[in-house]
Amino acid sequence: MKVRDLAAADRAQWEPLWRGYLDFYEEAFEGPQADLTFSRLLDPDEPMFAFAAEDDDGALIGIVHCVLHRSTGTRGDYCYLQDLFTAPAARNKGAGRALIEAVYARADALGCARVYWHTHRDNTVAQALYDKLAERSAFVQYRRKAP
Repeated sequence: MKVRDLAAADRAQWEPLWRGYLDFYEEAFEGPQADLTFSRLLDPDEPMFAFAAEDDDGALIGIVHCVLHRSTGTRGDYCYLQDLFTAPAARNKGAGRALIEAVYARADALGCARVYWHTHRDNTVAQALYDKLAERSAFVQYRRKAP
């Protein structure tokens, strides 16, 4: 397995992984939004980056998307690990860990003050990995109610 920056040539293999992520969280897949998201991930002027994990045959088996943003409390940006997904057949084989470690390395290179992410409270499989790689925050997330 190899982790590398997401590339324009990955579009066809990226989409099924992205759809899998959205399906897991019961979010709708919209083609125009997928096009926009993919283009943002590759645009060096966007405060985003993405990695792909590929198997020995070059097939994508995992993706991670990150968003960089300022914080009022630090000089360095925060790195929000927004989306992480591995293909079902690739799970428990180190792809998720390798993708998170790649994010850590990029965040360190960029001088980020923090790397953080969220997961659903019922996603205990992912939490088993996350608990090995990060500290669980005591913060609770709130979202605006739909108008």
